[in-house]
Amino acid sequence: MYERMLNKQEVPTFDDLIRCSGASGDLWLALDEHMTTAYNAAKQIRFPYGKDYGWSAKYSVKSKHICDIFAENGACTALFQVSTKAMETVLDELGTYAKQVWADKSPCASGGWIEFRALDEAQMQDLKKIIHAKVTVRGK
Repeated sequence: MYERMLNKQEVPTFDDLIRCSGASGDLWLALDEHMTTAYNAAKQIRFPYGKDYGWSAKYSVKSKHICDIFAENGACTALFQVSTKAMETVLDELGTYAKQVWADKSPCASGGWIEFRALDEAQMQDLKKIIHAKVTVRGK
């Protein structure tokens, strides 16, 4: 259902990624605007992590990797590492889905890798809160 863009030979544009994301494309565009204005984040189209992940937009602030957002058929999914310290600052404010994503994280160092598929405005707001905590909390 949420197939990714897996053809490494066809380099997409950002507009292609948004179109692939269907109804979630508008949510992604709003997040893209937020990342640019709030954090002056740079964006790079890339094919990271191997053949099963597909094309993404990598967001970074200076040299710090914030997240990759993958285009999927009808959705978009953010993949990134976040510290337990950062998550503790927002966990009580998050909805059920976001809390479950954190519970299901792949443990790593002092936090974990999360894969967050935002399908509606409430989930996108939770994703923004987590990204804000990642960017602003020291000791990440």
